[in-house]
Amino acid sequence: MSLPTIAILDDYQGISKVPFEQLRAAGYQVTTFTDTLPAYNHPETRQDAKESLVSRLEPFNIICKFTPHIPSMVNQLPNLKLLLTTGGRNASIDVNACQARGIPVAGTGQDATPGSGPDSTTQHTVALILALARNIPQDDAIMKSGGWQTKDAVGLAGKTFGTVGLGRLGVSVSRIMHLAFGMKVVAWSANLTQDAADEKAKAAGLPVEDAAGAKTFKVVTRDELFSTADVVSIHVVLSERSRGLVGKADLEKMKKSALFVNTSRGPIADENELLEAGKNGLIRGIGLDVYGLEPLPEDSEWRTTKWGESGRSEVILTPHMGYVVADSIRAWYEQQVENILRWQKGEALTTLYKDNGY
Repeated sequence: MSLPTIAILDDYQGISKVPFEQLRAAGYQVTTFTDTLPAYNHPETRQDAKESLVSRLEPFNIICKFTPHIPSMVNQLPNLKLLLTTGGRNASIDVNACQARGIPVAGTGQDATPGSGPDSTTQHTVALILALARNIPQDDAIMKSGGWQTKDAVGLAGKTFGTVGLGRLGVSVSRIMHLAFGMKVVAWSANLTQDAADEKAKAAGLPVEDAAGAKTFKVVTRDELFSTADVVSIHVVLSERSRGLVGKADLEKMKKSALFVNTSRGPIADENELLEAGKNGLIRGIGLDVYGLEPLPEDSEWRTTKWGESGRSEVILTPHMGYVVADSIRAWYEQQVENILRWQKGEALTTLYKDNGY
């Protein structure tokens, strides 16, 4: 019986080489792709690009992925027998469609590496907030071109931090902004209650309220969050309900001095409306790590607009780096290798996705 063929997608840094070496040594054919073809289900993806992606992946029995590529193309991959992704959930995958063809879908443990402290995405979110508030990239460029001070910084102490979503990452980032900078935390999502927020505060080792009776995580209306927060950060899962969740009406409510950061998923904010808000200088700064189409096209206005000039907002862009920490990614690849070996032996997979509800 021949060994299955394996495709590893989007390994830009080549981190999979060592974890997958044991499979290569055992005779598995492992192909690593260090570039990305356009997302299959994105409306801007041309038909010829979709055909190129199908052509690339069609020969493989196993696909290992990190980024959303194949939610709706599973039936065009006749040789696919196993799909491996990361994390305990991935809304971009139609698990039911895979199961209908007998294709198992498995992720990885949420905490792939041991240790305590904030996870990688939390760290990246805080870094983007600080970079925007302190003008770090802009001042670095100015200094290297021979300049000096050109713009004041934003103080965060005592200001209001607004989180759209109070799940694991929303709590983690909010906790840091509260403890490290003394920021007041306000939170909103469609079904969030104050009782739930209080429980999350306690679970994070924080008091439910301060001596004056103010809630540590105060649940507010959507309008109040966008109109009062000095920093708004997105921490909800991408779904059909959350796609385009944040748009022009929300951005127009924000303070002109406010900062907006998205390290969750690009389509949660209407990208065109956010772009227009930045071009019109509705708010002081925008920090993005995620985009509707990844990698971000070279001709994207996000790349080409002269941000911070002529009344435009300051913008800091990073290339979806929230999860990119070598130790974590290596551990995820190791878990994928373990699942491949389990699958070959007919053993139960770890972090098996049961259906679209996970």
